[in-house]
Amino acid sequence: MTATVSPVSRMSVPGLPLPDLYARVSRHIPAIEWPALAPDIEAILRLKRERNAVILAHNYQAPEIFHTVADIVGDSLALAREAVNVDADVIVLAGVHFMAETAKLLNPSKTVLIPDMAAGCSLADSITAADVRGLRAKYPGVPIVTYVNTSAAVKAESDLCCTSGNAVAVVKSLNAPRVLMIPDEFLAQNVQAEIPEVEILTWAGHCEVHERFTPGDIRDVRDSYPGVTVIAHPECPPDVVAESDFSGSTAMMMDFVLQKRPSQVVLVTECSMADNIAAANPDIEFIKPCNMCPHMKRMSLKNIRRALETLTHEVTVDPALADRARAAVERMLLVR
Repeated sequence: MTATVSPVSRMSVPGLPLPDLYARVSRHIPAIEWPALAPDIEAILRLKRERNAVILAHNYQAPEIFHTVADIVGDSLALAREAVNVDADVIVLAGVHFMAETAKLLNPSKTVLIPDMAAGCSLADSITAADVRGLRAKYPGVPIVTYVNTSAAVKAESDLCCTSGNAVAVVKSLNAPRVLMIPDEFLAQNVQAEIPEVEILTWAGHCEVHERFTPGDIRDVRDSYPGVTVIAHPECPPDVVAESDFSGSTAMMMDFVLQKRPSQVVLVTECSMADNIAAANPDIEFIKPCNMCPHMKRMSLKNIRRALETLTHEVTVDPALADRARAAVERMLLVR
């Protein structure tokens, strides 16, 4: 799935500021709360014009960001692809730090901002560049595929990157009998299940959102909602994926729901995914459980506005490693 603009509204809500934008999020934001959000939205829309700026928002962003101020929305792969084509002087990344670094790698001449520098990632924190060098020494000649959820320093030590949306294709593209796939252990194990002919060596990194799901969670939902469709992210443990009806990246999850249109569905991933699809699809009932990502939720309308007003916080990449990290990302983008 390619990155997309937020869906157009189907109705307007008279008597409220920005009624067409409110219509997009009316299922999730009470009308009484909207007047408090509208001034920041209006300011962001104005500042984007003044700064020649665009906002790239990950699928895990809250509906008031995803559906009102974002110019481009999508998963990590879609945002990485779109970042190359952005015609703007300023890119605001409504996501986490590694995504902003990736946008900067692909747009070295542009100003890339992240509204909160503390928006990190447990996977990115689970491995260092020194760790990758140690793996290369331990497994000489074995290609290293690094999940895009990593720092630029780690990417620079890798052969190429992958996302959850293209991991299988990336591993296959190497035509190698043995591959190191780091740092997400569960993603690597789920890819291994799809391509058993390749030996995949793993690293014990996990997403703090997805590692908390259990097969019991899935069985409990099925008991409570017979016939419900369960879709799991491949960062979940393999036994969770095995209990599900479908597994894929956030973009693949969204495509599955929109194409198959199950009456009831559970997205085994970050909570805002369901909210963002539900906002434009009132005929589909989304059952939770889901888990919140504390890092994604550091993004807000207020700090996006502040980022555009003050041009902070600017994301930079050490020139000593930028070219190598960029090459790993660009090699990923060539894989289809």
